[in-house]
Amino acid sequence: MSVGARVTAGTKAGTARPARPYWRDAVAAYERPHLGRSLLDLATSVVPYLALLVAMYLALDVSYLLTLALALPAAGFLLRTFIVFHDCTHGSFLPSKRANRWVGTALGLLVFSPFEAWRHEHAVHHATAGDLDRRGVGDLPTFTVAEYESMTPIRRLGYRLFRNPLVMFGIGPTFALVVQPRFVSRSARPRIRRSVMLTNLALVVMVGLACWSIGWREYLIVHWPATLLAAAAGVWLFYVQHQFEDTYWESTGDWSYADAALRGSSYLKLPRPLRFFTGNIGLHHVHHLSARIPNYNLQRAHDENAIFHDVPTLSLLDGLRAVRLKLWDEDRRRLVTFAEARDRSVAGGPPRPMSS
Repeated sequence: MSVGARVTAGTKAGTARPARPYWRDAVAAYERPHLGRSLLDLATSVVPYLALLVAMYLALDVSYLLTLALALPAAGFLLRTFIVFHDCTHGSFLPSKRANRWVGTALGLLVFSPFEAWRHEHAVHHATAGDLDRRGVGDLPTFTVAEYESMTPIRRLGYRLFRNPLVMFGIGPTFALVVQPRFVSRSARPRIRRSVMLTNLALVVMVGLACWSIGWREYLIVHWPATLLAAAAGVWLFYVQHQFEDTYWESTGDWSYADAALRGSSYLKLPRPLRFFTGNIGLHHVHHLSARIPNYNLQRAHDENAIFHDVPTLSLLDGLRAVRLKLWDEDRRRLVTFAEARDRSVAGGPPRPMSS
């Protein structure tokens, strides 16, 4: 019997004991982190990133163009560092829960993210991805065609501006990295509030010391090009992992965790160097089915299990094209562009298929 067909019922008649998910056995073997492999991930992310920051500062005496050239690989290693931080928030990077928390908290200072707050919001995202009735936490705001058509002109304009690539991948990364994580709701749990406040305090000290030691202008022109490049790439990755044409959205009553992972999370097939810098996060369908799998086991889990072989697969070009998609069409059950939504409204029917 295939993994996809194995759904076990309760062992006793008349019990309401939930069945073991059919995919649980398929992923269990890949959920155990290996300490040596995790330490190698740290050594090939944080160490080269910090070394490149030093090299970028020293390059100022030669040419600022050289500093900017070094910003590109530095951004790649910072993005890889963020993936390690991300794994720590899932408790999947190191064998010890405490070690994941401490390492993740330290890495959070490099990626400007409070560990506990980010972990909570991202857990909500995993629990609600693809659920039309539970949008709004840890995901990218997405409206249906019907919701968009019912908006006032001002709200439509605001949504259009937000979904504009120049805003989403230009201003958006700065807001998501620098501004948004600095605030916390008064209703948040004390642990989350402490995480935000202590991270903010630590960042003030860290940035202050950096500005004092090398100068605030030097800090800005060295540190921020790499940081903003990494943030823009990260926002695009987060976008394309769930915002593709035939993605999955369902109302709560029809929503399925496994379907949201296998149909609503993309397999972004990147060239090998980009797989390295993105920590295999393109295998997002595997990650969403089991967030306990460390990044270095995702490819093996995909390759060795047929359950992952019929998932939405995107090339790098497909991912770039997906930026055009803006609204969920509940009639056609796919994401559409603003133009397609307008065509449907004018014609009184479903939009035309997207051109290739």
